[in-house]
Amino acid sequence: MGKLTAKDMEEAVAAISSMITKAEGFIDKFPEGSPQHSLQRNRLAALKTALQLINCELSGACEELPTAAELQQARAPIASLISKSEKTRLKLKPGTWQHSMLEANLKGLYRASTLLDRGN
Repeated sequence: MGKLTAKDMEEAVAAISSMITKAEGFIDKFPEGSPQHSLQRNRLAALKTALQLINCELSGACEELPTAAELQQARAPIASLISKSEKTRLKLKPGTWQHSMLEANLKGLYRASTLLDRGN
């Protein structure tokens, strides 16, 4: 992936923010301590770390970067979301709102993954 533009970053912020909102609403549907709750909690933490990185990249300055541990912990959930989304995308008809939403989410996740890999 080439240099990420401000527009790329703004689109990623919108997509990741939307995923965070959905995950926050979804996490309470599972009992505390269940595998599903843990999965959602880990995804939510990873998405928040990704959003923090994207916002830092967009602003050009950041008061507080994610720690190395946070970056490492975010990689697997982001990779999992990408994999799951790629598989789901194959099942959706292009041009539908679901396909369009998934495309936007994937772009945001790939941009976040790029920043996580750079270790910013």
